[in-house]
Amino acid sequence: MRTPWGFIFGFGIAGALASVFFLWSRFCKFGIVRKFAGKNRAKRILLGFIPIAIMGLFMLVSVVNTGIVMIHMSFYWLIAEFIAFIIKKIRHKKTFNIKSDADAFHPYVVGIIVLCFELCYFSAGWFLAHHVFETDYVITTDKDLGTENLRIVQIADSHIGATFDGNGFKDHLKTIQATNPDILVIVGDFIDDETTKEDLILSCEGLAELSCPYGKYYVYGNHDKGYYRKKDFSNNEFEQLLKNAGVTILQDKALLVNDSFYIIGRKDKSDQSRKSISSIMSLLDRSKFSIVLDHQPTDYDAEAASGADLVLSGHTHGGQLIPIKIVSLLMKSNDSTYGLEKRGDTNFIVTSGIGDWSIDFKTGTKAEFCVIDIQKNG
Repeated sequence: MRTPWGFIFGFGIAGALASVFFLWSRFCKFGIVRKFAGKNRAKRILLGFIPIAIMGLFMLVSVVNTGIVMIHMSFYWLIAEFIAFIIKKIRHKKTFNIKSDADAFHPYVVGIIVLCFELCYFSAGWFLAHHVFETDYVITTDKDLGTENLRIVQIADSHIGATFDGNGFKDHLKTIQATNPDILVIVGDFIDDETTKEDLILSCEGLAELSCPYGKYYVYGNHDKGYYRKKDFSNNEFEQLLKNAGVTILQDKALLVNDSFYIIGRKDKSDQSRKSISSIMSLLDRSKFSIVLDHQPTDYDAEAASGADLVLSGHTHGGQLIPIKIVSLLMKSNDSTYGLEKRGDTNFIVTSGIGDWSIDFKTGTKAEFCVIDIQKNG
């Protein structure tokens, strides 16, 4: 199923507008607002809008993130009020709400709890998006790898310039180098419309300094070529900088490495000229281990049927935020959202990504790079 982006963005805008009204109605319930407004309804309306106006100032920095915070706050506030309602029904007491104007300074407990929760929730989300973790996997095989252990480091969705710039990417590569990778694979969305040429150059300098005995490989994602043609460099310049850094670009192409295993890079699903995985795999020696790089995890059945041993993807950002993760799973917009899955003899790994796009929070997952050790059975 294709992701209905028009519906998602429309729902997001409608949700943000509804959140403005909802949050205003809740801020009006706070005791401090009632205390200063008294019985003056106009003052209460005005004071209730002050927190909304303050939140609105953050739109000057990021409309997307401000909208996300407001929608989440409204969602969890509704849940909290529902829980409070159930508790009041059970206890037959009106503990969680303001009784009257005469009791105006009585604390609005639900509101206080929600605001404290949101502060912790988004602080944790910011940390998980801006601090990159290492996630380890071990895959075993009966096939000869040409080495006792083949270590792959998988990164995806860096969107250079979002949660870190070119220098930040270079710092992450130093951490990756310390894991002693045999191979680095960049599984799409390395750059974005907002990536500057300066940050791209710095990032490629870092890639040039990274040492991997069996090479560095890259496949396109849906964001790499851009949607709005805003970048201050061309696609040819982008590819040349990658090549100068020792990165091999694979587009529906397979390479035999060390005469022992294949690296197969697929064009992104958004590319209409993309070949089927069966047509690529049909030309290969099936006795050798095959590693497929495919940005979007949407072709699992065909990739498993083709006999691929390992398929590495990104794109989903691990679900990014808890509600998005749940909706994605329900809509089945991808074959997998995150982690390791096995279908038949094929292992699939989806990474949550080393960076982010426009959203500065991760609450359903964490930013990561993956260290994958492929080991021979026995």
